[in-house]
Order: sequence, then structure tokens, then C-alpha cells
Amino acid sequence: MIKLATAFSGIGAIEQALERLKIDYELEFACDNGDIEIDVDYDKELKKIRKMKTIQEKREYVDNLYMTNSRKHNFVKDAYLANYSVKDDNFFYDVKLLDGTDFKNQVDLFVGGSPCQSFSIAGARGGFEDARGTLFYEYARLVKEIQPRVFIYENVYGVLTHDKGNTWKVMQNIFDELGYYYKWEILNAKDYGIPQGRRRLYVVGFKNKKEFDKFEFPKPQKLKYTMQDFLVENTKEGNLVNKNGKLVITENVGEEPEEKYYLSEKLRKYVLCPGTKNFMHHDAEIDLPVARALLSTQGNTHRASVNNYVTTNGRIRALTVRETYRLMGFPDSFKIVVSKSQALKQSGNSIVVDVLIAILKNIECIGGINGKN
Repeated sequence: MIKLATAFSGIGAIEQALERLKIDYELEFACDNGDIEIDVDYDKELKKIRKMKTIQEKREYVDNLYMTNSRKHNFVKDAYLANYSVKDDNFFYDVKLLDGTDFKNQVDLFVGGSPCQSFSIAGARGGFEDARGTLFYEYARLVKEIQPRVFIYENVYGVLTHDKGNTWKVMQNIFDELGYYYKWEILNAKDYGIPQGRRRLYVVGFKNKKEFDKFEFPKPQKLKYTMQDFLVENTKEGNLVNKNGKLVITENVGEEPEEKYYLSEKLRKYVLCPGTKNFMHHDAEIDLPVARALLSTQGNTHRASVNNYVTTNGRIRALTVRETYRLMGFPDSFKIVVSKSQALKQSGNSIVVDVLIAILKNIECIGGINGKN
């Protein structure tokens, strides 16, 4: 039984990866505030939280902070709890208010990503203090406090060159300070079974050097399906399933997309326009075999060079919600319980499940080398 914890949990990509591999796990905690911002003194509040006696008291205190300081609803929590069971209902709202010491040495695998933020470089070896106030700092702090056996961190590949490389420099220094053996690599979703060009940075860290020495990042695989295979007119909802850790189309029977996804004539002309001074370098290519990287803003009507438009029955439309989840590696069994706009935002923010599956198969103490449990 793998003891799992996640930060910036989203719709549970690592949970899906473990379930698709049929690896038993228990969720120690999940954490995501659904992009809700509250105005509090985080350092002061965390100090107060650390003095509380129980995890439940701490969680309820943070929940109340959000209830009293914001009227917004956490739709990520709705989506998460509809699909996963958290141990003792330990779903936390804010990594900045989470006391990781409550879970010290209780977690086998800790997974998360964080928004790319710049750091102030105080010296030649920027470290924890230089990253304070950033969400990456909070992720690293939790690794330090929890001491998981293995961690997986994900971010956009642009973090390597962000702020002329200074951001990645500070992040590497912090990884060094954690005392873990780690490797990093840029992996693309289209190389691991998903027809989406999505390049992301992955960092995998180990407490145990022998486990670290045995780990290698997965090699690229031949792509079996195209984006068109994942469209509902070719594979109706319910026919994309998990089989032995791989997404499989059970029957090539389609269904008509809902009318709301089709573009009006006015919008069609807009998204196919080659560009203006405000939309430089935008082509109008649609019906791609491999999707462009899905964005959290994909619910907005963008030019075709940003969104993945397709042609169905001679008409141009946007991807359906279910299609975007498929393109993130979620089988049709995943329950979508939020609105269209929220669902599109959540799928665009997710980690690709199949990339995590490929990584897990190469971690001996989790998925087993080459997938052997």
C-alpha cells in the first residue's frame, strides 16, 4: 500500500496514474485552494496553526479562514472529492497554511507542481530564503517537513530559462538543500501515449541512493492514437477506458458533439484569421493530429493557434470537456461534476496522467522497474 500525498492536487493526475496501474494507495492528504486568494498574514497564521494539537483542528481553522475571507467556492475540491477518497477527509485548502510535520515519515510518494515565479537572487547560492513567498518554496518546505520516500515535481519547461536561468538556479539549489538524490528531465506528453504536444519539467527525488541509482526517466514511445481518435464523433463517451495502464478505445462508434461547442460564423472568421498586430505569429491551423498544449484558459475563444479547433460534419468547433480530459490521460470513467468553464480550466491545469505512469513504472519502490510490481 503506497502512502500518497499531493499538493496543488488539481483533478488528481497522480491518483489516476496509480489507479490505472492498479497500485493500491492511501491518500494521506491532498491540497488545492482552487485559485482562491485570501488576504491574511500567512507567516503569522502558520505559526498559530503549528501550535494547534490535531490535524483536524488545523484543517478546520484554515477552512474557516477561507470561509470568512472569501465568498468564492472551491470547485477543485468538488471535482477531487467526487473521484477520490482522502484519508480522514484530509483535503487542505492552502499549502502555505499546511503543517507538513504532521505527516513526517508517513508518506511514500509526494507529488505536485507549482506556478513559475521569479526569485530574488541574494547571492551566488540562492536557496530557501530567496524563494520565500513563492509557491515553489512551499512545495520544497513540505518536502523538507514531510520527508517522503520519493517526490515528483512538475512545472513548465520554460522555468529553465525563466529570469535568464536564475529561477532554475535557485530551484536547483533548494533541491540540493533538501538532501535528496534527484534527477530532472523535460518530457513531452506525445512521447508517452497522449496526442498532445505538452513539454514539462519533471524532477524526481529519492531519499534512498540505491533507489535513485536504479531510476532512469522513461524512453519515448510510439504514439498509437491521434487527437482525432479521441474526438467524440469517433469515440463516444464511455468508450475510452484504461486497460493494463494504457488508454484503449473499446469501440469505434461516435456521437454528435453538443451544439454549444460549434463556432458561429462570426467566431469562425475570428479564430481562422491569420493575425493582426495584436496577434503576431498566429497561424490558423486546425484538425491537428497532435493537439497543441491545453491551457487553463482554453474555455475562452482564442485564435486557432492557441485553442485546438476541429472540424465535425463540415463545421468548426472547440474541443468538448470530455475530449480535453482524454487529452490529459483521464479515461471516461472520470466523473466531471463541475461546470464547463471550471472543467476546462481544471483539465488545462492538470499533469498528464500517462507521463506520470511512465515515470512510476521506472520507480522500483512504487510501480516497479519496467512496471513490475
